[in-house]
Amino acid sequence: MKNITITIARQYGSGGRTVGKMLAKELGINYYNKELLRLASEESGINEDLFLDADERCRTIGFFKMPANVYTGEILGPDSKDFTSFDNLFNFQAATIKKIAETTGGVIIGRAANFVLKDYDNVISVFVHAPQDFLMEQAGKVQSLEGEELEKFIAREDKYRADYYEHHTGCKWTDAMNYDLCLDSSKLGFEKCVEAIKAYAKVRFGDDL
Repeated sequence: MKNITITIARQYGSGGRTVGKMLAKELGINYYNKELLRLASEESGINEDLFLDADERCRTIGFFKMPANVYTGEILGPDSKDFTSFDNLFNFQAATIKKIAETTGGVIIGRAANFVLKDYDNVISVFVHAPQDFLMEQAGKVQSLEGEELEKFIAREDKYRADYYEHHTGCKWTDAMNYDLCLDSSKLGFEKCVEAIKAYAKVRFGDDL
């Protein structure tokens, strides 16, 4: 199955992004994280800065205190006053995610991609998590924080991801029923997380992988 798509949701510090990069390299498929914003911009004709700004704004203005707006596949056109609203920008990102799954495939980080692609047969959805001490250790390698401040930073990042996911899906981010695989990176390490995903894909797709 040449267009296999693997979505990876992850706790901050769990190494899910690293696992995704390693997996994409081993499978010889594309890796998508922030690149999705550029692609969505190109597809929609909306300036990429608006996508980037939306990501930052929703972290600071309490956007997710608003009622959930579960993604249905609808995209508002340029004649709508909500054409560049946060929710419609998500709709364009979701359309880009679907296009990837329908064409080249790849590894997609975050963006509620598992929900967007829940009806696609060629998709594997993964959630990477770890205990707090492991998250602290890994986060401390890239953040100039420590102790309670680092712990608060991780909690804020994960709350943002959980709120983002719930707003767009109506589901709980950490609910194992939303994923094919839930992997504890502290027990497996990053390389064995990659091997576990590949093993699952082999069982599911056989020689098509």
